[in-house]
Amino acid sequence: MTMEAVEYDVIVIGGALSGAATALLLKREDPSLRILIIEKDAVFKRRVGEATVEVSAYFMCRVLGLTRFLTQTQLVKNGLRFWFSNESAANPGECSEVGGRYLSTVPSFLVDRAVLDEEVLRRAVAAGAELMRPATVVSAQLHEGAQQMLVVRSDGKETSLQARWIVDASGVKCLLARANGWRRSFEEHPTLSAWARWKDVADWDCPDFVRRHPQLGSPFVGIRGTATNHLVGYGWWAWFIALKGGDTSVGVVIDPRRASWPEGDMPIGEKLRIFLSRHAAAAELLEQAKIVDGDSHFRRNLPYHSSVYARDGAVLTGDAAAFLDPFYSPGMDWLAFSATAAVRTIMTWRSGGDTAAAIEKHNRDFQTSYRRMYEALYENKYDYLGDYDLMCVAFRLDIALYYLFVARPIFRQGLALLCFPPFSAREAAPIFHLMKFYNRRLAAMGRARHRSGRFGRNNNGRRHLFAGFNFHTPHLLKIIASAMMSWLRLELTEGWKAPTAK
Repeated sequence: MTMEAVEYDVIVIGGALSGAATALLLKREDPSLRILIIEKDAVFKRRVGEATVEVSAYFMCRVLGLTRFLTQTQLVKNGLRFWFSNESAANPGECSEVGGRYLSTVPSFLVDRAVLDEEVLRRAVAAGAELMRPATVVSAQLHEGAQQMLVVRSDGKETSLQARWIVDASGVKCLLARANGWRRSFEEHPTLSAWARWKDVADWDCPDFVRRHPQLGSPFVGIRGTATNHLVGYGWWAWFIALKGGDTSVGVVIDPRRASWPEGDMPIGEKLRIFLSRHAAAAELLEQAKIVDGDSHFRRNLPYHSSVYARDGAVLTGDAAAFLDPFYSPGMDWLAFSATAAVRTIMTWRSGGDTAAAIEKHNRDFQTSYRRMYEALYENKYDYLGDYDLMCVAFRLDIALYYLFVARPIFRQGLALLCFPPFSAREAAPIFHLMKFYNRRLAAMGRARHRSGRFGRNNNGRRHLFAGFNFHTPHLLKIIASAMMSWLRLELTEGWKAPTAK
């Protein structure tokens, strides 16, 4: 089929989850929209294993309608766990642990993105979106409030296309942000990451493993292996994410100001094994594990953002708009918020509404959210996330507040709230300032502990196994009150010796 002179209402650049979900939601809103999806890969490549959290699970299950697909093809996630180690911890059983005692009460998943992306793209096409695949965008010219112009190469042939709107869902390629000078590195948070897929990673839950480490037995009645297991140290953290079929995604994120990535000429996967071997749990989990050939990756300067998230004729979604930090798995939440907001902005134009006001709000919301997410959760977090005492406080507060003020309202009120990314609303300011304050105080104590040699002193032999999180308000308030009391005790005993950095 020739594509010359064909005009569309919307052209989506990128057919993975972000782009396909946006196209699918637009077709549901208005089936008459002429939508084209341009995807560069004939088959989606395997990506890093990802864990959803509650908001992205809501988006995939209740908005996209993927519940049956996810339960049949992916692993149901069993919460989030942290593992701490020091020189006194010789094996996983001796590592300190923070996590739930029971199975999770709110659905989330461990996902193989290639499988998920193909399914959502298939559904978008079934809903009426056209697909051009494989195809590469050669150029994109934006014209405010008018037709957008693209040149696309497919089967060795270049084709000119027009659309009133372009949705950039090109992922870390950031096609529109780079082409228009909008992309900004976030130098305040210069993290790097390495990751790989592994086979034969040790099974947390098998009888032999538990027999060797009886500390992991009787107090715990859930499943560890299908949790998102975080191994943490000073200035770094690692993830172990099990995937359907037996592979495990293992990766590390490092703040190079605080921890050093191995140098030298050796494969990324071997550097990853060497780095993680400093942690007693990782050393045993990877002892017999083998790296999947050709599936190791490395990236410096992870965080970035766009100075423009939308204009009249273009909108950015998912990683094409911004990326901050994978800790707490916020990437798919960001995807859900940005895709939903993109649909709202385009449908404002479609219905004859105030497009300029919608675009102004879209940019303001996402710029505010990105900055506040950093200050509330990630600024100087790497100063303390490897310390059991400090992270035990932060984890309970972070997650309980997320449940109470982000996830719970969305589950109760639905799709309308997915247009508003975290902390973007004026009403969210008090919670933002609270989270920013306790994060800065815990980071100050982490630095003081590190200077005095006391960092991680309780990283062996301790277990905080709580009943888990749910949406029941008294339950969440009880968790928050308990964590606040723990924070107060820390302030009274050592906080006065730890000045907050300016």
